[in-house]
Amino acid sequence: MTHIQPQADLLPLRAVDHVEIFCGNAKQSAYYYRLAFGFSLVGYLGPETGVRDRVSYALRQDKVRLVLTTPLGENGITPFLNKHGDSVKDIALECSDAEQCFSITVGRGAKAVREPQVIEDEYGAVNIATVGTYGDTVHTFVERRSYNGPFLPGFRATPVDNIARPVGLKHIDHIVGNVGWNEMEQWVRFYTDVFGFSRFVSFDDKDISTEYSALRSTVVSNQNRWIKFPINEPAEGLRKSQIDEYITFHNGPGVQHIAIETDDIVHTITAMREQGVEFLEIPPSYYENLLDRVGQIKEDIEVLKSLNILVDRDEKGYMLQIFTKPVEDRPTLFIEIIQRRGAESFGKGNFKALFVSIEREQEKRGNL
Repeated sequence: MTHIQPQADLLPLRAVDHVEIFCGNAKQSAYYYRLAFGFSLVGYLGPETGVRDRVSYALRQDKVRLVLTTPLGENGITPFLNKHGDSVKDIALECSDAEQCFSITVGRGAKAVREPQVIEDEYGAVNIATVGTYGDTVHTFVERRSYNGPFLPGFRATPVDNIARPVGLKHIDHIVGNVGWNEMEQWVRFYTDVFGFSRFVSFDDKDISTEYSALRSTVVSNQNRWIKFPINEPAEGLRKSQIDEYITFHNGPGVQHIAIETDDIVHTITAMREQGVEFLEIPPSYYENLLDRVGQIKEDIEVLKSLNILVDRDEKGYMLQIFTKPVEDRPTLFIEIIQRRGAESFGKGNFKALFVSIEREQEKRGNL
């Protein structure tokens, strides 16, 4: 594992603005995220609002925004869904100048997807522009100015959500991308050279391996570290790695998981389990001598064991984390819930236990 010091920001980025997921049935998917994860429906876009080719549901919990979009008939969204299934299309980034972000990144080699444009309604104006990244994933730069609407211009505000049962999710901590064999360094250079990000931390196949499989990962981030993107690639192992399985079922690179932070992971996971979210199972042996590995912690180990929550420590503190099973039928996208008590790490000490659990799921699917 290698730590690298950050450099000055190239782009005026602030944080992840929202994540858009293309899905086969946005209405039903929205119900799942509202009931199970506690997101509130805040906005709707579709035929009733004058948009004829798609429907979108905007969901929110504190600073986490998700947008679920389904095509109406054959359009540009349809080939994406046919190829990838339900999957993240857009990791949108909040910024103070969308045109500047677009100009700089395209000038440094990013693929232009949507030229800068101002969209507006009675609530104000938003400037947006989009560039491509790994696979069919894109980044939309969102400059909100003084916009006061429910989400973005064109979305109609929805009534108070009586279905949503919030669980304490606060903001997006990081978003992980999976790329193919020997492609990680290419995409790390994309973020360092085109976006001006810094290499935050790297892991090689000695850090992330089990008896059967391995992977390599490098984390890139902007200066304020509100935007962090780990990039994974497969490494040689005895059997098919989780990255290989993802690439096979996703038909190429894409977003593997979204990590969302909470201030009280015990409360959050207890509520999510009660609301039907399925998590990876951790072997009980992981919790033997846990305090010898991570030192004293505030949480009750027996409670963590009952919930399958993992713990790791770095030089700045410790962190707790847990991973859902895939949130759609393909074994691709999943969600991580994380609580940081000072730690800035990504759970290196948990890698082996986590990946053994993932391999158990792979074996059930016949994909190991």
